[in-house]
Amino acid sequence: MKKETICVHGSSYSEPSGALSTPIYQSATFRHKGVDEINLYSYSRLSNPTRSAVESTIANLENGIDAIAFSTGLAAITVLFENFSPNDHIIATEDLYGGSIRLFRTISQKNGLKFSFVDTSNLDLVKKSITKNTKAIFVETPTNPMMIVSSVSKIAKIAKEHNLMLIVDNTFLTPYFLQPLNLGAAIVVHSGTKFLGGHNDTLAGFLIFKDKNLADNTRIISKTIGACLAPFDSWLLLRGIKTLGLRMEQSQKNAVKIVNFLKTHKKVKKVFYAGLKDSKGYDDIKKEATGFGSMISFEVDSFDTVQKALKNFKMISFAESLGGTETLITFPANQTHGDVPKLERDKRGINDKLLRLSVGIENADDIIADLKQGLE
Repeated sequence: MKKETICVHGSSYSEPSGALSTPIYQSATFRHKGVDEINLYSYSRLSNPTRSAVESTIANLENGIDAIAFSTGLAAITVLFENFSPNDHIIATEDLYGGSIRLFRTISQKNGLKFSFVDTSNLDLVKKSITKNTKAIFVETPTNPMMIVSSVSKIAKIAKEHNLMLIVDNTFLTPYFLQPLNLGAAIVVHSGTKFLGGHNDTLAGFLIFKDKNLADNTRIISKTIGACLAPFDSWLLLRGIKTLGLRMEQSQKNAVKIVNFLKTHKKVKKVFYAGLKDSKGYDDIKKEATGFGSMISFEVDSFDTVQKALKNFKMISFAESLGGTETLITFPANQTHGDVPKLERDKRGINDKLLRLSVGIENADDIIADLKQGLE
């Protein structure tokens, strides 16, 4: 089936009752008939029918062999990194979501893992960063918030040559626009809170696998740690995914119009969007993905403009998230990347003049009108 159809009809999971909307199995435990007649489900920390349905749907969308659903995206990454051992080395995209950086530096490094943060759009830097202890490459593309594109297929080739695990955070483009497993990645990560859920009403995270052994081992870790996605949240994700294709298409159309507007505004000095032809990595994303998404960052002329705009916007909400039906604007320097040292933020362009826009599905003219009056 095509992606649009999988979004609507879900997965290979079969609901016994025939319900079109998967029921919310709000049960912590399940009855067994006897010692030799164990139910497929026993305890919801291990598995739950509603969660199984959304896991199967995500696995199908990403063309993976299995998917595991978690309470948040960071919970998913935390569980995944329990596959590594002390002194293992991971190469990570430099311009990562601030929460991932905080996790790696405060938790993973404490547990003995070592990290090199590099510009993964620069293949030479990726190659030079490989050591005898390197086990994986963790890539976010486009990056948050500078929208830097890395080639999944080219990095996958490097990973294969050195027997490394390639992990790709696909939150921004979703499987609707990009399928990293088809390009050579071993694992895909999602913050399901964002575009997959799509309505700013729940938290979720996913890991999708190409290798069954790795998936099975991670399931054991997952059930041990217990950061599983609850039945009701699983149902919300299933409902949100039904409109994923429609939402991604509409928000991307809006994003293109907004980028063109921002490029001509007198107070906007730089625009960062993966779909700009003069942006680094444009040829790679054009070849590997079927869309550019709806995430935009832009730099204005002063911090004063930032302060006034965030107070003046009427329809656009100043909020720390993305991927919902509503257009949201974020100030990365003290929100998503507030825990990253200032010198590092400044080096990457995450300064006090940068704003990040998650374009929603409203009428594009209304979004532009609000941007215009807010920036004046």
